[in-house]
Amino acid sequence: MYELLIVDDEASSRNILASCFPWNEQGFHVCGEKDSGQEALDFLKDNTVHVILTDISMPGMDGIGLAKAVSELQGAKPMVVFLSAYDNFKYAQNAIRYGVRYYVLKPTNFSELKEIFGTIKQELDLKYNVNPDENQNHSSDEIIQKVLNYCSQNYREGSLSALAESLYLNPSYLSQLIKQKTSQTFSDLLNEARMKQAALFLKDPDTKIYNISNMIGYVNPNNFARAFKAYWGLTPTEYRNHEK
Repeated sequence: MYELLIVDDEASSRNILASCFPWNEQGFHVCGEKDSGQEALDFLKDNTVHVILTDISMPGMDGIGLAKAVSELQGAKPMVVFLSAYDNFKYAQNAIRYGVRYYVLKPTNFSELKEIFGTIKQELDLKYNVNPDENQNHSSDEIIQKVLNYCSQNYREGSLSALAESLYLNPSYLSQLIKQKTSQTFSDLLNEARMKQAALFLKDPDTKIYNISNMIGYVNPNNFARAFKAYWGLTPTEYRNHEK
């Protein structure tokens, strides 16, 4: 059972999270409820905490300040998860500096909360296993496989922000992980998926090239032609003729 600390200056929100969600079923025990970042820090001095679920916007020390303070602690550090009413990635750049990778949007959807903390529990299980480094790599590999699957299925209108949201990950962290594990950017992977799909479409002689351009997400056929040649070394027409 992992120890969870809930931090939110809104008592009603804090109480609902602590008492209405089946934390025990997810493998977590709510070890404390605090209404400020400073109170949370004081609690950490004498208590074991594995995860802090904290609101971002709070008087005094806010969630960003708490995440920063936690990142500067010596020894084992609890994982910080942001709870935010802001439906955007405004805080992503600040959050990634301090190791924050997950966030939960208000009003909280319990099914979303279950999925996020299911993922977090898997990470913690791997972290506290006999060989955490090997297991963490395995966890990262699973994320990258999901990235590749996403690109192959959403080549037309895929975006890093949408992908990060679907994985409940900080977009900046996800971008760094993709670069670290593949030596490519998300845009590179999405473009690769587009070019491979375009090549498949070109095998059908009845499909017009300008239609293929639109089918894989290009508004301008000329831009598609340039991107295709940059990737395959042939224009779409040359590629089609070569494949006959």
